[in-house]
Amino acid sequence: MPAMYNICLDIGGTKILGAVFDSKKNIVHRIKKKTKADGDATQNVEETIISVVDELIEGFGIKKNQIKAIAAGAPGVIDQQNGIVLTSPNLPWKNYDIRKPIEKRFGAPFYIGNDVNVGVLGEYKYGVAKGKKNVVGLFVGTGMGGGLILDGKLYTGHKFKGAEYGHMVLDPEGPRCNCGQRGCLEAFSSKQGMSDYIRGQAARGRQTPMAEAVEGGVFKSKLLKKNLASKDPVTVEAVDRACHYLAIASGNLVNTFSPEMVVYGGGVIEACGDYFLEKILSEVDRYCMPSIRETVEFKTAGLGDDSILYGALSMISENK
Repeated sequence: MPAMYNICLDIGGTKILGAVFDSKKNIVHRIKKKTKADGDATQNVEETIISVVDELIEGFGIKKNQIKAIAAGAPGVIDQQNGIVLTSPNLPWKNYDIRKPIEKRFGAPFYIGNDVNVGVLGEYKYGVAKGKKNVVGLFVGTGMGGGLILDGKLYTGHKFKGAEYGHMVLDPEGPRCNCGQRGCLEAFSSKQGMSDYIRGQAARGRQTPMAEAVEGGVFKSKLLKKNLASKDPVTVEAVDRACHYLAIASGNLVNTFSPEMVVYGGGVIEACGDYFLEKILSEVDRYCMPSIRETVEFKTAGLGDDSILYGALSMISENK
């Protein structure tokens, strides 16, 4: 009998990461491909996913019948039971049954969940939170995602809409968030929130090497790391402000759930995690009940870019 493999995907608004896992849960082949969102965007994203799986199969030199299952994490509200993307902020899908075309094409089961939920699941099963039963995850990227493990199970809430920590209102008079509210954690601490702050400071005439990077959108995490290291005052202010609100949010989550661990992940943390963690730890105690705080660890994600890929692998294991 030929060896069997699982294929796992991290589907983003701009790129798709794909990996082949062997039976020992090791990544044996991987690729990255840009997500096409022009023309018939819905069809294009679907075709890109299919082409990534095709390339993984061809590139690693295996046949379709050697694929045990395929799983993915993607942004948005996702019905994990039925494989339907209900809404997605960065992808052109609404009530979209993505499971059907993938299963039809490859003849293997397909599972999909919210990307940060899946990423936290990956850290819980294979990463820094392995062995814990109650874990809060905050992933800092273009937006702000959350995930929650309660009593050893991924908690997704009613209609799969739970753990939206990014939209915890921390200052009702604060900056406008993309969700329409004011003062959300995402409006302060995501790449979008930090970019807005830097843009505002540049508009007031302050000099910063980040000004050009945020002129038409959000900065790249590597550039943030570089300007943080060179101690550009505006960059430092934007990051310290982000960490301040992450500390407040973390304290609220600690008091609410009493987790064993709070895990910080995402592209920003991967690039600047040590700085963020140190800043958060320097003030988080102010926002936690001492008796709860003493039983909580705060860590950066251990799997880096692969958190979502390993979380997708976890979904396959759970659906055997």
